[in-house]
Amino acid sequence: MKFVVEDFKAVKSSRKKASSTVRTKRMRTADGRVVPVLSLDANSATFIDDLAIVFKKNVAKARRENRRFFGSSDGLRAKRK
Repeated sequence: MKFVVEDFKAVKSSRKKASSTVRTKRMRTADGRVVPVLSLDANSATFIDDLAIVFKKNVAKARRENRRFFGSSDGLRAKRK
């Protein structure tokens, strides 16, 4: 039998989240619904990475909505003849 001894605190600290200037704000629409809005700083040193993060989140949200409405994450499929 083999025993392994590790410091779990050291493992958690090595998984630090990359710093980002992407912020989530909650805003009200004209009809009063509260919706989350992603914003980022255009003058940030990590602008390209932040833009990629926002794009990935938007694509993931669109795919979730398509799956909910159409049953497929790709949306409506063309009819075969």
